[in-house]
Amino acid sequence: MGKLARARYQNAAIGLHLSGRRIAAYRARNPWRDIGNIMARNGLRTLAVAAAMMTGSWAGAAQGPSLAALRPLQPGQWELHERGEGSEDGQTRKLCITDLRQLLQVRHGRTLCRSFVVSDAPTMATITYDCAAAGNGRTDLRVETPRLVQINSQGIADGAPFAFAMEARRIGDCQ
Repeated sequence: MGKLARARYQNAAIGLHLSGRRIAAYRARNPWRDIGNIMARNGLRTLAVAAAMMTGSWAGAAQGPSLAALRPLQPGQWELHERGEGSEDGQTRKLCITDLRQLLQVRHGRTLCRSFVVSDAPTMATITYDCAAAGNGRTDLRVETPRLVQINSQGIADGAPFAFAMEARRIGDCQ
């Protein structure tokens, strides 16, 4: 046992064997011992609270928002048709939608994004989302029927701005 270890052991033994008035005198000579314990306890509490908050936010990020506007819709094969001035010959594409939140971030696909619900009603929803380095966007979704949805979205994808108006129509089950 080295000198430093022996000194620590002896100090610990002295602290254990003190009783009554001697403990108060020992603490008076070594006030940092109590402060260190208090700081360690507070540090552990802070760490525990931070871990709990992070776990809760990860669960929310994985699950995503439950929007009233998405409730009447069903997963399946959806046909997306661009409309408006920016569309070239009304481009149409088909998507197998397994998670209806895919309709909220069409340009960012299945990228894991944080989203914030701006408004939510049974037939309309507006969200903003942030996909870190992949970009961000804002989407307005209007449900006309459980099989027909109007989507207006704008934002930045792959470093370039985008804006589009799109009609999404459910055409059946995924193939």
